[in-house]
Amino acid sequence: MAMHPSALTDDALLADCEFRPGRASGPGGQHRNKTESAVTLIHRPTGCLGAATERRSQHENKAVALVRLRLTLALEVRGDAGPASALWVARRRGTRMECSPNHRDFPCLLAETFDQLDASGFDVAPAAAVLGISSTQLIRFVAGHPPAFTRLNAERASRRLHPLKG
Repeated sequence: MAMHPSALTDDALLADCEFRPGRASGPGGQHRNKTESAVTLIHRPTGCLGAATERRSQHENKAVALVRLRLTLALEVRGDAGPASALWVARRRGTRMECSPNHRDFPCLLAETFDQLDASGFDVAPAAAVLGISSTQLIRFVAGHPPAFTRLNAERASRRLHPLKG
């Protein structure tokens, strides 16, 4: 099974990206308006974007854009839904998933969750069973990233399933 792009190392993921610096607009004073501190990363194989403008340095914005790109890839790129990965099993505690949305592993775990959800027609119970957690824990895990929870409910609506409460 091929590695999901959100699970690549920073260097490997950046090698697959087009880097576009730019100037940020809005408040922030002279530094913000005269330096190219804004960053947009475009993942060439998928066209997914990650962008950041809120920091004063291009280096900091690049790091934020990379995290945002990983999260976008997790929601947009589907892979094969097999058994729970070694990473998933290592992060699981009983029937609970313990991984903060701010943790480095969150995007690739989110991608695996969406692969399982996609394979189950966005029915939470079978996806949770494959991942070895409860349905409630799966919903809480996805709800940790509001755009992912919105996407989950949109996918469920397109299949005429009732929306979930976060």
